[in-house]
Amino acid sequence: MPRPDRRRTSRRPAARPSNRSAQPPTEPVDLELEVTGVAHGGVFVARHEGRVVFVSDTLPGERVVARVSDTRHDRFWRAETVRVLQASEHRREHVWSAASIEHSPDERPGGAEFGHIELAHQRELKRQVIADALSRMAGVDEAPQVEAIAGDDERDGTRWRTRVRLQIDDEGTVGPFAFRSHHVIPVEKLPLATEAVERAAPLGEPRSSAGSIDVTVTSEGFVSVVRRDASRTPTHRPQQIHERVGDRRFALSATGFWQVHRLAPRVLTEAVQDAVDPAIFDPRAFNLDLYGGVGLLAAAIGDRFGPATRITSVESDEDTTDHAAANLADWLGAQTVTAKVEHYLRDLTTRSTEGERSRLRDATVVLDPPRSGAGREAVDLIAGLAPAQLVYVACDPVAFARDLRWFLDRGYALRKARAFDLFPNTHHVELVASLVRVD
Repeated sequence: MPRPDRRRTSRRPAARPSNRSAQPPTEPVDLELEVTGVAHGGVFVARHEGRVVFVSDTLPGERVVARVSDTRHDRFWRAETVRVLQASEHRREHVWSAASIEHSPDERPGGAEFGHIELAHQRELKRQVIADALSRMAGVDEAPQVEAIAGDDERDGTRWRTRVRLQIDDEGTVGPFAFRSHHVIPVEKLPLATEAVERAAPLGEPRSSAGSIDVTVTSEGFVSVVRRDASRTPTHRPQQIHERVGDRRFALSATGFWQVHRLAPRVLTEAVQDAVDPAIFDPRAFNLDLYGGVGLLAAAIGDRFGPATRITSVESDEDTTDHAAANLADWLGAQTVTAKVEHYLRDLTTRSTEGERSRLRDATVVLDPPRSGAGREAVDLIAGLAPAQLVYVACDPVAFARDLRWFLDRGYALRKARAFDLFPNTHHVELVASLVRVD
């Protein structure tokens, strides 16, 4: 799931408008539009007099009336559906009534932008976004099907969030932000959250000052509610909490990063273990877990290949690294480092001995970067170390496809990729990909 700071908006490239393209309206205007495709970011593609319009709350094949809300860009506008004239066969009643088109676009809470679409078709749309990104940016013609998570279909894609952040505006109203807005929407329900999270959320309870509230319910049933002031600083020191994945227990801060879907830690643990080729893996090599968090994926490697496995987990937050050190204490070969990944890799590149460079070439590198992806510098540094195989965990298909192109250009081949619907009723999707060095 996406980390709180991973939010990113990407899109398909739109055709440059001609001189005949529609001119920006001087006041709010409603347009009748034919929706033709899906774009990354939870929006859909239409055109008005030659100009691309990205429309929310619809889906391909529909004819809608949409209200233009953003004309700042030369190449596209943004709009929100206010009425459906011809509905898709895949439209359904929204799983969160507060977010449905019966409400004004300004009063719809964000966070369930696919909630009006049948679950199976949501996954097909996500597959199309992945396929477009891989083809257009990486030259890869095959895209994985998006795999459902056990129990989600039975729940209609609801009740999976174990963590929720609610906002507090200057009037003390508590609720989520509206989609693409900082306007707080008061709501009575949080249907994507687990029942325990919804019960713990202070909905309808006015506050005295602006800020936010983080509500967490762990896999062991512990409830944490952390208040933040307007600068996003916790008003008290967050507690240490514990999450359980199989037989393993992980310590972390109540405000620290952890996967949001109730089953995501287990799903990603198994997916990463499956992504590593045992014929290539060397437990004595200089194996790396980059953007390692509290050690979930490093533990996945250690659990599969044994306690003698050598692996170094790199994470920029000192408190998180301290928790990772405790969580990985079972492995004699496990180390944790507090550093930005680029800084660590740069130092490793310049200071490694000949023996370390040999061990790096035999290494497996797991990386789980934020939504913006690893980026060019990190990709170049990793590829320069020439590890034998990579396992890339991504929560943004566009950033992943960009990084993949750079890895392919630096001598790696994509062996396989899987996609998981860890965020049903939203546009988000998780990828786990295996890459191998081509000697």
